[in-house]
Amino acid sequence: MEKLIVERDEAGIVWVTLNRPERRNAVDYDVMDALDKVVREVSQSEKDKALVITGAGDKAFCSGGDLQQFHGLYTREEALEMLSKMGGILYKLMTLPKPTIALLNGTAVGGGCEIAAACDYRLAINTAQVGFVQGHLGITTGWGGGTMLYEKLRHDQAMQLLYSAKRYSAEEAHTIGFIHKIIDGDLKLSCRNWIEETLSPRAEVLAAYKKIAVRKWKVTGLQERMREEIEECAVLWEGDAHHQAVAAFLEG
Repeated sequence: MEKLIVERDEAGIVWVTLNRPERRNAVDYDVMDALDKVVREVSQSEKDKALVITGAGDKAFCSGGDLQQFHGLYTREEALEMLSKMGGILYKLMTLPKPTIALLNGTAVGGGCEIAAACDYRLAINTAQVGFVQGHLGITTGWGGGTMLYEKLRHDQAMQLLYSAKRYSAEEAHTIGFIHKIIDGDLKLSCRNWIEETLSPRAEVLAAYKKIAVRKWKVTGLQERMREEIEECAVLWEGDAHHQAVAAFLEG
């Protein structure tokens, strides 16, 4: 079974589905490699006009990193290699010169929220929940998601999401500003209609504004700031608090 499904439609929309519903669409190394590949392809393709990331099933968008696989990373150096790999992919996603949409079909927690934060827009089903819950595992955001979130929201809004480490309903996240629109019914159809109504009529203008944003992020050292965030997480990763929290989570 493919862990990442990629589909392209006649409108130039690239639909990427995290396809590990039995693991709540958690990210492992295979998913990283596949996501990196599709982001690079979309960046270089003239036919691809927008990228949508969603999850398989109706329970989870993405639960973050696969703890069963990554729990075996004990040292700072081991963690840093994994965190840097995914952080680099999310930097490419955030600076992709085309519209990117996270379509939250279910719960997005931990690294799942970091993937969503890397996207330009976040649409969610009304039953979705979101939470930067890394604090409960004794670490900070490890893929650069905190840095990206501070670029997307007001300082106080980003602080609330990060420091609380709690889950928010779709409505609460919409009020805070993390979710742009709550949708229901056929999610893919609703998302396609939203793209056609909101983005497509001004595609060239949108592309120009995206370039302005990307230039700003590069000038202000976004990649370096994400790297520093990732290094801070790696230090916490090798601490006893993190390993004990993950062990308790897996046992529970």
